[in-house]
Amino acid sequence: MAKLYFYYSAMNAGKTTTLLQSAYNYHERGMRTLILTPRLDNRAGEGVVASRIGLKARGVIFERSDDLERIVRADIDARGKLDCVLVDEAQFLSKPQVWQLSEIVDALRIPVLAYGLRTDFRGELFEGSQYLLAWADNLIEIKTICHTGKKATMVVRVDENGRAVTDGPQVEIGGNDRYVSVSRPEFKKIMAGEGRIDLQQPPLPLDEGL
Repeated sequence: MAKLYFYYSAMNAGKTTTLLQSAYNYHERGMRTLILTPRLDNRAGEGVVASRIGLKARGVIFERSDDLERIVRADIDARGKLDCVLVDEAQFLSKPQVWQLSEIVDALRIPVLAYGLRTDFRGELFEGSQYLLAWADNLIEIKTICHTGKKATMVVRVDENGRAVTDGPQVEIGGNDRYVSVSRPEFKKIMAGEGRIDLQQPPLPLDEGL
């Protein structure tokens, strides 16, 4: 039975890596997938879905005004049977688009795997995440760690000095140079102006011990 899945986490927990691994697993079994990616996230290039560890794939770009069910139906008409739809940066979906994802599941019988942040830098729900949390069949948390060693559940937007930014637009694209995942206690501390966070953590030394 097809279901709508929402995989959520704080920043840098490996959401896109998990999405690309899921797409690979389908392809390995001879099944076809469609990756949807919002236009506003073009850090890796237009229509490119890329993880921090170097995995990447092509996706179909959508705008907030697009009908995702219509995009999927058009893809099926053009290319044939579709086995899974995967959505990157799902927090940027509009409320109608989350409903359209549910229609892809319920009317077309195609599983949808959506990956995104739960909350923004102020601790507020994104629109897409709000309705995925409300309407998805399965909610799966992808865990990551705060620099304190606790589980990170919140995201802090920081300036060039590692100090918390407490106002501004909800959507401002960035990576390790702008956002840090922290635990709730650390979020409270940093947002209160107590301390700073180092940016651009060093990469994992994959060649050590080889």
